[in-house]
Amino acid sequence: MKKSFFNNLIQSVDSNENTVLHYAAMLSKYKPWQIPGSALQMQWEIKWYEFVKEYVPQHFLFQNNKEEKNPGDIFIEDHKDLVKEGGEWLKSTSESCSLVAALIATVAFATSSTVPGGNEEKTGKPNLEGQPAFNVFAITSLVALCFSVTALIMFLAILTSRYQPKDFHRDLPWKLLVGLSSLFVSIATMLVAFCAGHFFVLEDNRLRHAAFPLYAVTCLPVTFYAIAQFPLYLDLLKANFKKVPRPNYKMVDF
Repeated sequence: MKKSFFNNLIQSVDSNENTVLHYAAMLSKYKPWQIPGSALQMQWEIKWYEFVKEYVPQHFLFQNNKEEKNPGDIFIEDHKDLVKEGGEWLKSTSESCSLVAALIATVAFATSSTVPGGNEEKTGKPNLEGQPAFNVFAITSLVALCFSVTALIMFLAILTSRYQPKDFHRDLPWKLLVGLSSLFVSIATMLVAFCAGHFFVLEDNRLRHAAFPLYAVTCLPVTFYAIAQFPLYLDLLKANFKKVPRPNYKMVDF
């Protein structure tokens, strides 16, 4: 009973010859998903349109209403402003993050090519090779370089995008997610590399133990930044991985 009602509703056509796919293509004032950022909102709009398209007959995709518009025409027309706003939001976000990624990449490159304690004259091996702090420094500086370059490439790819409606479905959100994830990892590993490199400067064990609280304080700005950006990052994860709910054929009394 409920399933048949749903199927009848999906195949219905109103007096203006609009199908459910025409209505799914329209930009509604009602926002069932409270998502910050026009780009993520556009992604949800595409997901909703694609979700409805799975259930309608194939000929509905090309069926015109009385205004001689098919669902695709309505979707492009109604979401034109949202695409523009989403492109501007992505561009401003990518520009800010790319500056940070470029700065970290520059510092990480200089750090990874510098050997603390120098090298042996005969063999050329690092004098501090084998020490735990040296291994931590070598690994984290290289990780920071790799992830900062990855983040920079992702943000530059967003900046050079054409910002077409279809790009907001997977391409642009995934690039932003990978870029932000890489940026956070590069910042964290760069700080660890700095603390490990500074550890060699302190020869006295008492000073080394006293420096640990200072290292923790050094990480506070990044921690606060991560906490401030965590809601956006969480929304970005939801927007990329959460699917549109499947229909439950629930009857509603009017």
